[in-house]
Amino acid sequence: MKKTKLIKGIAILACIPALALAACSSSGGRDTGTSTEGTGGAVADTPEITIAMITHAAPGDTFWDIVRKGAETAAAKDNVNLVYSGDPDGGRQAQLIQQAIDQDVDGIAVTFAKADAVKDAVANAIAAGIPVVGFNGGQEEALEAGVVTYVGQDDLVAGQTAGEKLVEDGFTHPICMIMEQGHVGLEARCAGIKEKVPGTEILYVQGTDMTQVTSTLTAKLQSTPDADIVMGLGAPFTVAAVGAVEDLGSDIKVGSFDMSADLAKLIADGSVVFTVDQQPYLQGYESVDALWLYNNGGFELGGGGPIATGPNIITTENAALVLEQAEKGIR
Repeated sequence: MKKTKLIKGIAILACIPALALAACSSSGGRDTGTSTEGTGGAVADTPEITIAMITHAAPGDTFWDIVRKGAETAAAKDNVNLVYSGDPDGGRQAQLIQQAIDQDVDGIAVTFAKADAVKDAVANAIAAGIPVVGFNGGQEEALEAGVVTYVGQDDLVAGQTAGEKLVEDGFTHPICMIMEQGHVGLEARCAGIKEKVPGTEILYVQGTDMTQVTSTLTAKLQSTPDADIVMGLGAPFTVAAVGAVEDLGSDIKVGSFDMSADLAKLIADGSVVFTVDQQPYLQGYESVDALWLYNNGGFELGGGGPIATGPNIITTENAALVLEQAEKGIR
């Protein structure tokens, strides 16, 4: 059983108090091809472990590049062999989890956006003694499944936070644009907005086809003249929404969730009124770090509960502070 590997000896435990902030030694470790800039160039002298990170990422969604960069930075520091994969189809995501189990990895970090599809595979991993960390989507579902911890934001709270901001700014008729129907996190965001702004309408678009996203939103805006703001639930879709609004010559405003360099620029120039940032770099980084800690002493970040990376409101007033990070691909 994997759980017998948790305590690896007094020498390892002696270096653990530094935990995620500093490694024990600058020697040892594997060449991951990932820079350790920001970690002092040090690599943990703990034995190499293999961690599988499995997401529901759709092709071309740059959000996941940021998650992966955070995970790779932690892996380089922690002497971790990171095996990254993803599939937007829940069934195939479950197959990737099972492959990781069959490969006898030392830990699995997995998103729970398609919780019903992955929960049995996650249960198989836990039964095999492999620690699992949930991250990014499906906080409640992940914790119910028995993960070590969950890293991310509570999407319902994030939606409520956005709703409170909308009320504060005087909006009464948002269009909440969901780009992946059945994604529990996205549905929760819109539910949180609607809880605070009852006039909210839900619009489903096909997130894997940006042309369809634009055409569907354009048709909705043309048929809903009293809508006062579009809320995109991801940076690329918000950028598309800005283009659709501009092409229509509409006065409707645009708000967002998540962050990218393009979105930060649009916030800075006032084209987007605000975004709710969940800090995906931290989600990737802390998921790997949490599994390294668990393997090297049984440490549990969050005490078995969630580790919040958001929500954080970014407006024109503070967009410049995150733009540099966004341009580096870490925001």
